[in-house]
Amino acid sequence: MAGRGKLIAVIGDEDTCTGFLLGGVGELNKNRKPNFLVVEKETSVTEIEETFRSFLSRDDIGIILINQFIAEMIRHAIDAHHRSIPAVLEIPSKEHPYDASKDSILRRAKGMFTAEDLR
Repeated sequence: MAGRGKLIAVIGDEDTCTGFLLGGVGELNKNRKPNFLVVEKETSVTEIEETFRSFLSRDDIGIILINQFIAEMIRHAIDAHHRSIPAVLEIPSKEHPYDASKDSILRRAKGMFTAEDLR
């Protein structure tokens, strides 16, 4: 990856992945592994979690975008991730609005500040 930036990975429903792919996010690494997973009704939680963990271990990925309703399925794996890179960002989907109270990364970030810091 010398001379190149890091990729954005996406784990999402069909509409979310299609939108990001049309925006140019899609890539294959040297092992022909994509940087996205389209989650459908038939997609198992195990497959979602394995893909998430594989994205965490790839050195070419800097950000993982995941639909929040999918993140809920693998919350334990997301909560266990404490490194800053790749950053994990939970995003809404067309069918499921964003709920800040469910976002563990946002809760963790808020916990880093005291009331004094926020004044």
